[in-house]
Amino acid sequence: MSSTKTCHIAVLPGDGIGPEVTAEALKVLRAAETALGGFHLDFQEFSAGAAEYLRSGDPLPAETIEEVKKYDAILLGAMGLPNVRWPSGLEMVPQIDLRERLDLYCGVRPIYLYHESHCPLKGMGAGQIDFVIIRESTEGLFSARGHAPPPGAQQAEDRMLVTRRGAERLFRAAFLQARRRRGRLALIDKANVLPSMAYFRRVFDEVAAEFPDVQTERIYVDAAALFLLQRPQSFDVLVTENMFGDILSDLAAGLVGGMGMAPSADIGDRWAVFQPSHGSAPDIAGQGVANPVAAILSAAMMLEWLGGEALERAAGSIRAAARFVLSDPRHATRDLGGTLSTAQMGDLIASAFTEEVR
Repeated sequence: MSSTKTCHIAVLPGDGIGPEVTAEALKVLRAAETALGGFHLDFQEFSAGAAEYLRSGDPLPAETIEEVKKYDAILLGAMGLPNVRWPSGLEMVPQIDLRERLDLYCGVRPIYLYHESHCPLKGMGAGQIDFVIIRESTEGLFSARGHAPPPGAQQAEDRMLVTRRGAERLFRAAFLQARRRRGRLALIDKANVLPSMAYFRRVFDEVAAEFPDVQTERIYVDAAALFLLQRPQSFDVLVTENMFGDILSDLAAGLVGGMGMAPSADIGDRWAVFQPSHGSAPDIAGQGVANPVAAILSAAMMLEWLGGEALERAAGSIRAAARFVLSDPRHATRDLGGTLSTAQMGDLIASAFTEEVR
């Protein structure tokens, strides 16, 4: 008799559309658990984000961080609101705080085209765009965000931080990802101008020697933006610095339908957070029109990371269900040119666990 694996999941729905899309991800996870069996997911919700700041004065209370550390994985919706800011003028981004405090250095951003109608480029069919951006999530240009200039300052500067430890572990994760996929890895940097990026490339070259079976190329970030538009089908895995990854991930999401189609994970050696790449979108919050696909696919990434035959099978089934539903262009939320509500899209994917899809 096979045993049932139980996983304890911390859920941080967050702000804006976060609770709406998270609800659909949970719906699909429960449907997968019921339809496929072999695992049980226990969910516990925690408050974090701009709304939590307005309630308690802290968008990410220390006790919340300590609590979520006890869970097997963290599922996050979206955090922050444009009108809730620190005195410095910066928005509150507790999701970034979480990455840094839990040392979630490996940002994984899969990009997959589910239907040709989702792509603004001509001649791109389903599955032709299929790559992963690996983004460093604890260093880079983002490392300067906690150092705001004092009032009355006549200048401000940000520092690009690249450490050997941070770069080596990022690159090894990227090479392993490429090895599991199609065996190609592109380094994206600005090594022709920035000394930090020249160092980044030097460490990459050293790590590349450990993976002779993976084909590599090195591309400047401005050229990468061009090539993602000209030949996105040529990419398999791309690895880059924090800020470059932030920008290129949004560009890449635009190739496959927008941020509502872009899942993500931020993974460390012990903990991992899974969330849609989009923000809280307060302009559409509460209207039931947000696209939950990115949140649902992020939940699939979570199951795969948790590991084990039953969970990995469920992750594959969720992706297959999404592929089945999205193969019909009539199955589209407002951002994709359709009329489905958030809940209707979630219902379609949750109900797609048939023998045919599995």
